[in-house]
Amino acid sequence: MPRLAIDAQYLTDQLKALLDIPSPTGYTDTVVRHVAKELERLGLTVELTRRGAISALRQGSRRASARAIVSHLDTLGAQVKRLKENGRLELVPIGHWSARFAEGARATLFTDSGTYRGTILPLKASGHTYNDEIDTMPVGWDYVELRVDALGRDTRELQALGIEIGDTVAIDPQPEFLDNGFIVSRHLDNKAGVAVMLAAIEAMERAEASTPVDMHWLFTIAEEVGVGAASILTPDVASMIAVDNGTSAPGQNSSEFGVTIAMADQTGPFDYHLTKKLVRLCQEEDIRYQKDIFRFYRSDSASAIEAGHDVRTALITFGVDASHGYERIHMHALRSLAELVTAYATSPVEIERDRNQHAGIKGFTRQPAVEAEQELAEDSDPAE
Repeated sequence: MPRLAIDAQYLTDQLKALLDIPSPTGYTDTVVRHVAKELERLGLTVELTRRGAISALRQGSRRASARAIVSHLDTLGAQVKRLKENGRLELVPIGHWSARFAEGARATLFTDSGTYRGTILPLKASGHTYNDEIDTMPVGWDYVELRVDALGRDTRELQALGIEIGDTVAIDPQPEFLDNGFIVSRHLDNKAGVAVMLAAIEAMERAEASTPVDMHWLFTIAEEVGVGAASILTPDVASMIAVDNGTSAPGQNSSEFGVTIAMADQTGPFDYHLTKKLVRLCQEEDIRYQKDIFRFYRSDSASAIEAGHDVRTALITFGVDASHGYERIHMHALRSLAELVTAYATSPVEIERDRNQHAGIKGFTRQPAVEAEQELAEDSDPAE
């Protein structure tokens, strides 16, 4: 079955709803409930791990050598490190992001006694007080603080508000959906990937598409801190494709248009055969694509491999400008990704040997250039 038609309005609506739900790593229960309910509405069988990672099954013609598609629900954020004498809060980041992008951010502080609004400010925020010193402050989490919009003028008053060390801070996404297809927001990594997966599932359900093997749709809750898909895979999954953001920046080949297929990240090359298949599907289905390599990047795929899962992995991405900051993407990339996911999910299984966790050499894959050299060597007569 070729790629399926994607409902762009459904994709947009889901992305807006996801961005409206704060979900920094460690504070993901609400977004898990939202996505689980939508998956059930679409007709999938949903299970949660103890901590809330989602595995949604869409049955195929057989269980063996199942396929998985994965995105993560968690985003960047911060935690309270210290209640300061000046009534402000010292913060530490959740995930890896620059305090440069935290400065000026509006945020929500979650405490056991309720929520508070606030702003992350540099230690010297007033030009009327500090003059040129506001431009010479170093960049770093040691040089910003959270101003809470409540009566908290010192440590004692902060404590009276019920604010404690370890409380979670969610950063406002401030999304804008422009008429020309551009989307600007924080946390597009990776709520846009989740919306892509939901749009692909919706298209498959609408078309009543069948798949040759079971499809596991996975949504993890701790990718931003490196855990990701470490504990959610089952032994019957033979291949897993992560849907996440690519980095469109100088020196990179990613684009805000079409699919960017990652050939490698900081953990090494992705599976040769699975990646080649994705490229071929883009060519056959006339889906715009480009390839890229990410040097300072890891995804759910990396965490699965490092956890010891013997699974083929690949990474397909939507190009993001200013990743982990005020991010920008284009709807063209999201739609292209969803189309590729549907084409892959319905495509035939090519490596039948993958249905077994362990097997002999028969049916094992070949990498053409190396095999050709081997065949030439075997065909030549050493005596000549």
